[in-house]
Amino acid sequence: MSTKPYKGFEPAWIKEAAPAKSYRSIFRWGDPEFVKYPKEALYKMMKETFKMTDDDFKGYCGDVGLDEVKLDMPSKLDEKHINALKEIFGDEFVSVEDYDRLSVAYGQTAYDLMRMREKRIDSLPDVVVYPDTAEQVEKCVAYCVANKIPLYVYGGGSSVTRGVEPIKGGVSMDMRKRFNKVINFNETDQTITVQAGMSGPCLEKTLNEAVKNFGAKRAYTCGHFPQSFEYSSVGGWVVTRGSGQNSTYYGCITDIVLSQKYATPIGRVETSHYPREATGPNLNQIMMGSEGTFGVLTEVTLKIFRYMPENRKRYSYIFKDWETAMDAAREMMQSECGFSSVFRLSDPEETNLMLRLYNVDETPLHPLLDKLGYKDMERCLFLGFTEGEEGYSKNVRKNIAKIAKKHGAMSLTGFVCKSWEHGRFNDPYMRDSMMDFGICTDTLECTVNWSNMAQVHRDVRKVCHALPNTIVTTHMSHCYPQGANLYFIFITKISDAEEFKAYHTTILDAIQKSGAAISHHHGIGKMFAPWLEGYIGKTEYGMVRALKNYFDPDYLMNPGGTIGLDLPEEDKKFLKENN
Repeated sequence: MSTKPYKGFEPAWIKEAAPAKSYRSIFRWGDPEFVKYPKEALYKMMKETFKMTDDDFKGYCGDVGLDEVKLDMPSKLDEKHINALKEIFGDEFVSVEDYDRLSVAYGQTAYDLMRMREKRIDSLPDVVVYPDTAEQVEKCVAYCVANKIPLYVYGGGSSVTRGVEPIKGGVSMDMRKRFNKVINFNETDQTITVQAGMSGPCLEKTLNEAVKNFGAKRAYTCGHFPQSFEYSSVGGWVVTRGSGQNSTYYGCITDIVLSQKYATPIGRVETSHYPREATGPNLNQIMMGSEGTFGVLTEVTLKIFRYMPENRKRYSYIFKDWETAMDAAREMMQSECGFSSVFRLSDPEETNLMLRLYNVDETPLHPLLDKLGYKDMERCLFLGFTEGEEGYSKNVRKNIAKIAKKHGAMSLTGFVCKSWEHGRFNDPYMRDSMMDFGICTDTLECTVNWSNMAQVHRDVRKVCHALPNTIVTTHMSHCYPQGANLYFIFITKISDAEEFKAYHTTILDAIQKSGAAISHHHGIGKMFAPWLEGYIGKTEYGMVRALKNYFDPDYLMNPGGTIGLDLPEEDKKFLKENN
């Protein structure tokens, strides 16, 4: 990455690509050739916040993972099963090598990264397989069921809920290498059917180039852009009920999916491909969110949208305080004048960081904000852009401007939004650079209604700040007329995995106690699972368990606590008043 040279002391950020086959090549985020680290102003702010000095940044905190992966943990799977899997997938697409097994053992929560830095291997598959066709997946599921072998799926690996962790060993199915093909493109219906392992960028490029690829009349977009877009898979979006940064306009993945195909222990399951029908409970919705516990998602049909970036209208505003900004955002969502695509409102603490991260602090405007009444640690940054047909896009932008002005906001033009767009998918790279020096950043999110948003924001942030010298930023995104997602990012000095897990637990407790939904779009996995039954209720959770017992009575699909299905009762978290 390009960044201005430091004028003072600069930490020894690791700027080289991680060595091949190294631990670091597994736990660092994304493109091995790309590096991002804090600019000097942010580095100085971190030192001040975390009570650190330059001396704390002269040596790395623990192991940075440059050595080659070598494990003393041989596969426990009988050779006859390995040979049977080779019959299904081919010899070169079945691996018991150390590196291949570790590469699918963890996701991307800080707890995973810290354990890998500590070389603590709590979970490891016995074998990794690389499917090519839905038929191979179906044969593998049938074989694992017949032989009582646990089966896990690794899509893009961006889970922050321990959703992919192979707690019980067995087989891990890595979808990245071969399971990423287009099955069908239908311009008349505006749909595309793909294998579940297709990555976000591959899908988007395929659609943007639909004229060349399919002889289509125009370019298209998938409309789904999560923070993990570059290293997440379509299947991962679907099975976790994911959401992208443009969901206010395009919808979450639950709105975009038209149909699904699964390989389950009881056979192939296909859902309907019609946009609406009244034929009993919606099987599409029943299967989404199952996180591999009912079976393996093989193919998915998505709605697609016309790609018209030339009509995009960017905006950014600064509000004087959080309360006023929330009122303005609610009016924008309830005014029935159309929805923006990206719609993001940062609270005062996040605004303080964002103005530095996106270089507003280097403009003549920054020192004027206080004088104009937009005071530091009170002001709130609002940004986004519109999408769609030109007249529609302009009208949405015009109404956002009118409501913002009514609530006393000042326009910052589209500059901040453009800066955010430039960095929105590569900000996660900074996490690795900071973790090398014992500074951890991670996220939690929840769904709220407008009526309880202020209370949830206050209550959860109070618990996050209970750890001294911690930065806690919050923004509203994925908005609806009835409420929104609150996304909490905490940055603190922690390098011990169990210390992190204890802190993370206090925040999840606070979210549940506040009355908010424990996840808006990250899913549940094994990390959030203890809170799930307490959140949705025992009777309601019984319905999920009934489905599990129908599809997978031997509990072989993603076992070990995913969405809490085989979690011991003593490990579950309930609010005291519900006990």
